[in-house]
Amino acid sequence: MDGTLLESMHIWENVGRDFLLAHSMQPEPDLRERLRAKSLRQSAVYYREHYGADMPEDAIMAEINGMLEEQYFHVVQPKPGAEALLVRLQERGVRMCVATSTARYLTEAALRRCGLTRYIGEIFTCEEVGAGKDSPEIFMRALEWLGGEKEHTPVFEDAYFAMLTAKTAGFPVVAVYDKSAEAQNEKIRAIADIYLQNYGEAEKYGI
Repeated sequence: MDGTLLESMHIWENVGRDFLLAHSMQPEPDLRERLRAKSLRQSAVYYREHYGADMPEDAIMAEINGMLEEQYFHVVQPKPGAEALLVRLQERGVRMCVATSTARYLTEAALRRCGLTRYIGEIFTCEEVGAGKDSPEIFMRALEWLGGEKEHTPVFEDAYFAMLTAKTAGFPVVAVYDKSAEAQNEKIRAIADIYLQNYGEAEKYGI
């Protein structure tokens, strides 16, 4: 969802740093890169083990989610062309679901406010699945719900590490450009079955 359906990756760039500073801990200069492939719970474990954050994991996660509520409830918008793509796929009878690292209540609030809920049949979150996108579990759960063949079930992603997980598990990957992943663009282009600089390019691939 983030960086794929929604223009929301920017709100994650500094949230870890801001959490640590709020608790008088000095973040590493490369903190965002260290956390990029982690789920929120995995990040909470990192704050406890690496920084000695003296809070339960659930409390850390709740505080960080609270820091993001304003954005998901009131601010973030769909990526240009995302809804048009969802409309085309729905008209063809394609079943769709969301697999996200973001908390369910934030996900539901943003999709509902942006008018995208009507296209999404189910939501899977890393927290509920019990694994981040460094594991294929969330994609396998989504596949089970969708009921299709893995080789005919494309995963739309903006993050290289998640694409790598999906691709290694046997899913075709549609890479969606997002500025947050620009540094890994070369690797993303190499691994993707289809690369979309924007959703305006989707129709030329029959999407």
